[in-house]
Amino acid sequence: MSLSHDIRFGRLTEVAIADLVAHMSDPRLREHMPLLKGPWGETDARAFVAAKEACWARDSLGHWAFFAGERYVGWGCFQKEGSEWDFGLVLRPQDFGLGACITRQALEFARREPNIPYVTFLLPPSRRRLGALTRLGARACDPVQCAGTSFLKFCLKTDS
Repeated sequence: MSLSHDIRFGRLTEVAIADLVAHMSDPRLREHMPLLKGPWGETDARAFVAAKEACWARDSLGHWAFFAGERYVGWGCFQKEGSEWDFGLVLRPQDFGLGACITRQALEFARREPNIPYVTFLLPPSRRRLGALTRLGARACDPVQCAGTSFLKFCLKTDS
């Protein structure tokens, strides 16, 4: 799917495995990903892509790769977590500035999907700058636990 601002949403299968390994191995990224344990190699990247592609088969929606022009800038998704659709965004550190643009475009997509009445955002407590979520209209919910790790949770209605 092509969107404005020269941002393109593609599939993770379009990204070179070496690019995913480099992205997910960056210590600046790992600092805010408490569930990402240990080194990340080619085998991990291939398993990651396969698991994320399975979401598309299961839910008819899944993880996108994001491109600025033809340059890979990160990945993100609406992933079904129980009955909720959680939105996650994992950009390369040098592309953090694209987060608001990509999030707005992804939320435009969600607003057109009748099966997504709201989205959730789970953030590690290490994330201190939360103003962007407030500006989007997201509200804080009770924190949640995932795999024994606490996350801040925000909810945003997408229906009118």
